[in-house]
Amino acid sequence: VGVQSFCPRGLLCSWFVLFSLPTPHPSQMFAAEENVDFRIHVENQTRARDDVSRKQLRLYQLYSRTSGKHIQVLGRRISAKGEDGDKYGKTQLLVETDTFGSQVRIKGKETDFYLCMNRKGKLVGKPDGTSKECVFIEKVLENNYTALMSAKYSGWYVGFTKKGRPRKGPKTRENQQDVHFMKRYPKGQVEIQKPFKYTTVTKRTKRIRPTNPS
Repeated sequence: VGVQSFCPRGLLCSWFVLFSLPTPHPSQMFAAEENVDFRIHVENQTRARDDVSRKQLRLYQLYSRTSGKHIQVLGRRISAKGEDGDKYGKTQLLVETDTFGSQVRIKGKETDFYLCMNRKGKLVGKPDGTSKECVFIEKVLENNYTALMSAKYSGWYVGFTKKGRPRKGPKTRENQQDVHFMKRYPKGQVEIQKPFKYTTVTKRTKRIRPTNPS
């Protein structure tokens, strides 16, 4: 009776009871679901973002400005003594990258070993390229050469002497010719996957119908 005195005909009564109830906290809403594992949810979301990034794979050679030859990932040994278009394909590099950012992983096409830089700054080849020591930041310089800086050891670059021997990371600088490289596609080869190209969309214009001569 008391409730009906405040809400004649019972029209406002349900509205009052509904909005007077306390709103449950988000943590209470999920408490009933005992089997929810948020780590799996986060992993799934991360994988989805990785798929969206559309990683690319390119094939080219890296010409060393100092040695006048090309980088080779010969198993665990690294050098810059490769000839252009080496018939054994030892100068061909598979470069893994993505559409966002400039981080790359580089491995020899024939050996499947990755170019990496260890904690002493030495260039080495590794069969597993998941370590951050095998990730490099690609930097395009003002002279149009490319430099590869270690993603783990900032300021350390991939570099070679005139004889094609690797330089240690701590002894390299961005302005040294030792760390300057030029991308070259192997003779008779084209890149495996071309970069995404975006075209400008313009508004459609009205068609002008030809008029019949009177």
